[in-house]
Amino acid sequence: MPVKSRKQALRRSRIDRLRCSFSQLRADAILVSNLPNIQYLCGFSGSAGLLLVESSQSTLFTDSRYTFQAREEVTEARVAIATHGLITAVGAALKARQAQKRVAYSTAHVTVAQKAALAAAAGSRIRWVGDIDTVQKQRAVKDAEEIAVMRDAAILISQVFEKTLPKIRPGISELDLAVEIEYTMKKLGASGPSFETIVAAGPHSAWAHARPSSKRLKGGDLVVLDQGAILRAYCSDMTRTVFVGNAPKRVQKLYRAVLEAQEAAKYAIHPGAMAGDVDAAARGVLKGYRFDQYFTHSTGHGLGLEVHEMPRIGRGENTTLQEGMVVTVEPGVYLEGLGGIRIEDDVVVTAKGALDLTTAPRDFLEL
Repeated sequence: MPVKSRKQALRRSRIDRLRCSFSQLRADAILVSNLPNIQYLCGFSGSAGLLLVESSQSTLFTDSRYTFQAREEVTEARVAIATHGLITAVGAALKARQAQKRVAYSTAHVTVAQKAALAAAAGSRIRWVGDIDTVQKQRAVKDAEEIAVMRDAAILISQVFEKTLPKIRPGISELDLAVEIEYTMKKLGASGPSFETIVAAGPHSAWAHARPSSKRLKGGDLVVLDQGAILRAYCSDMTRTVFVGNAPKRVQKLYRAVLEAQEAAKYAIHPGAMAGDVDAAARGVLKGYRFDQYFTHSTGHGLGLEVHEMPRIGRGENTTLQEGMVVTVEPGVYLEGLGGIRIEDDVVVTAKGALDLTTAPRDFLEL
């Protein structure tokens, strides 16, 4: 099957699966406003769009800046170029329908003001039905084509880390390392970083989401490197922690505990497992080491077109993992005055359990 035909079949199946949710939502149509959701459903990657999915047709509304781009990217939806604003165009299209319609919309991505404007533009024949996360739930389970791209993205960021290792030395700044990481990922084919690259050294590494600074690395520093690349629209996300010099036994013990926690969490991943149980597996190991009080964030999150997607792998989360979900597994410990240790991989949920997509070594590296 030609590439274009394969893409059309893929998009059609995604939109058709979305239509299957109409009855549950008690709606006749869904207005999709979140841009990653729009890209997932019809391929459009522009910065302005609304996608109206009805039972027998789909329409992407965008503006004249994207006339040619939409023509090339969009599959399984007609393209309507709005001349007086997207909300006005959607409202006019709905008002022109003969039958009264119930239209679902995302309460998470449409503001109160936008909802009022939609209602005014569409008229009283349209009933609006609030929806929270129907498309996000669908996106959480990746198809074979998505997993193949995400595997490539994970391999790419693993290669970036390995190419960066020789540059991690006393005297180089956190900012310089972050620049090297982002430069290397683009040289290897990424369109850019999935998020602002984190490089944090010494006590600064105890900040779980530290921003790189002009601080220069020195002997005795723990260095946390959290990096992710976007490849063909999909994100990777990987963290490694290294030590500059010879690590004391306490640091070695901390690293061993985090690595064992990550392994336990991966072992707990399988179709039917609860996300909260995966988190509990990691925390149980750290508790055995008496380090659990230093683990200050969730064990992981979903990954895809966005760097944070469903499901969340955290305390008490009752989402059931399904085959095809791609999640991060990233336990960590953070001690004020000493620094932090985090080890993060991207894994796909398979029938046999968690399969690593990232390939960089997890051994404790003393540089």
